[in-house]
Amino acid sequence: MTVAAELARLGSATVYEASGREGLVDVDLHQIVPGSRACGPARTVRCGQGDNLMAHAAVHRAQRGAVLVLTMPDPEPVALVGDLLVTQAKERGVAALLVDAGVRDTEDLRELGVPIWARWIRVRGATKTEVGEIDVPVEVGGAALRPGDTVVLDADGAVVIRQERVDEVLAASRARLELEAVKREKLQSGQLSYDLDNLRARVEGE
Repeated sequence: MTVAAELARLGSATVYEASGREGLVDVDLHQIVPGSRACGPARTVRCGQGDNLMAHAAVHRAQRGAVLVLTMPDPEPVALVGDLLVTQAKERGVAALLVDAGVRDTEDLRELGVPIWARWIRVRGATKTEVGEIDVPVEVGGAALRPGDTVVLDADGAVVIRQERVDEVLAASRARLELEAVKREKLQSGQLSYDLDNLRARVEGE
């Protein structure tokens, strides 16, 4: 299993906690393809305001397994992505898209099956006139993303792992999963987290 596949399996919540609660994309996101999970290195894009010219350029330059992160100077509910763009992204082997704007053609996007997370679903389309930037630092939901940082996405949302911390966070996530497995067995036997986590003392002063 690749590192990206394992992080996707571990999930955003486990990764977030194991990382020391770092890298949360703290904004509501629509998971366009139900049940999807994804992880990969970020290919960051700063589009012009209300414009998706650079989204097309990014797909042209896309690397297999990358997560396209589409942003604009100020997030707004304009569809930067529709089915034709995602059709191309699928053929280029893009792992997922994180869109800090809108998407449309959602039924077609679900059929295409490329994992997509977006802030809005909107009919209103983008222009294609403004030249922006690719592979530059961006921010989504308070999380800083640099080109090559790892993005983990699932039903709970999205988390960013700084490139230099991937091995550390992966190891910590594995350890956390093992501890949770042991704790789950205790809970299934009838024990309570109220006692296992010493919460009773905090509440009752014992």
